[in-house]
Amino acid sequence: MTVANGKREVVPYVGPIKITCLDRSCYVGALVLGDRVLLGAVPMEDMDLVISPTKGQVTVNPESPNIPSAIVM
Repeated sequence: MTVANGKREVVPYVGPIKITCLDRSCYVGALVLGDRVLLGAVPMEDMDLVISPTKGQVTVNPESPNIPSAIVM
């Protein structure tokens, strides 16, 4: 993988991992880089979560509050 500063390195890959947030869940894989967790855009889209800037938190998509939905083309 290549990190933000351009450095390339080999890191472990783990998975599948089940992520649950706000009563929604999805399965993902992860690259292991230290001891911090970063939730990417793909799992957030899978669970139909959005960032609420006014509340300063992650919340369910208000357009689909009861069940995750997605646009498929």
